[in-house]
Amino acid sequence: MHKPVLYQEVLTFLQPQSGQRYIDCTVGTGGHAWGILSASYPNGFLLGMDVDPTALDIARETLRGFEGRFKLVRASYTTLLDQMNRLGWDSVSGILLDLGVSSLQLDIPEKGFSFRADAPLDMRFDPDYGLTAADFVNQLDEEALAEILFHYGEERYARQIAQALILSRPILTTGQLAEVVSKAVGQRKQAIHPATRTFQALRIAVNRELEAIEEVLPKAVEALAPKGRVAVIAFHSLEDRLVKQFFRKESRDCICPPKQPVCTCGHHASLRVITPKPVKPSKDEIQSNPRSRSARLRVAEKL
Repeated sequence: MHKPVLYQEVLTFLQPQSGQRYIDCTVGTGGHAWGILSASYPNGFLLGMDVDPTALDIARETLRGFEGRFKLVRASYTTLLDQMNRLGWDSVSGILLDLGVSSLQLDIPEKGFSFRADAPLDMRFDPDYGLTAADFVNQLDEEALAEILFHYGEERYARQIAQALILSRPILTTGQLAEVVSKAVGQRKQAIHPATRTFQALRIAVNRELEAIEEVLPKAVEALAPKGRVAVIAFHSLEDRLVKQFFRKESRDCICPPKQPVCTCGHHASLRVITPKPVKPSKDEIQSNPRSRSARLRVAEKL
């Protein structure tokens, strides 16, 4: 089994126990789920969710030693409350969200997430739903493309890249896209491939990732039992900022503007932040898995 990012840290903070229920909202190939089921022996139960059918097939194989103690469903994590209702669950003791693109998705060229191979420009987590990255690149106008690149990719050359994309249509493969972006950016000295931010931005837009995070976090709090914990692994600043702000807001009784003399919001804290600062991978983990270097884990507990 491939050990997932921040594996031991997730188990330490979620504290899985026998007889309790857990949800892995982004089960992937089942690495974290395997750890949760192992730690909650003999009768902890896990609901695993993912929209990628390839990942779910691998997860079933990963978890085959825990038959009767898990259920895998092909569904977006934004439907977690619906999935709980179908199981007759009123609450769970722990929820994990491992955000962003997985190593499996990056390593399968046909999914179109990587510029390291020339493949169809897809980028959908769910291969049966929604517009592809090629649809975005070939149908949006220059202003809309530039906005996506700037907002979701924090790309300083968003305007130049958008112009180049318009002039180079049709763009149908990852190799074409990477080449167009590289030429648009030019020979500027960069620590990362010049197309990295463009690929990130398109992936986030295609899968509506930030909107999904904003939607699922309140549902996760609702799903938790008192003292239940939610753990979120983010891989870039946009995701991590949303999680940080949500945890901060939900750990305060009053969210009125600081200068307002009297509280009128009526807000009550629902969470206690367990990780004031994000937990990062160790040097050993980064050395063995360089893709883990940008991972950040935040954990909160329901009051």
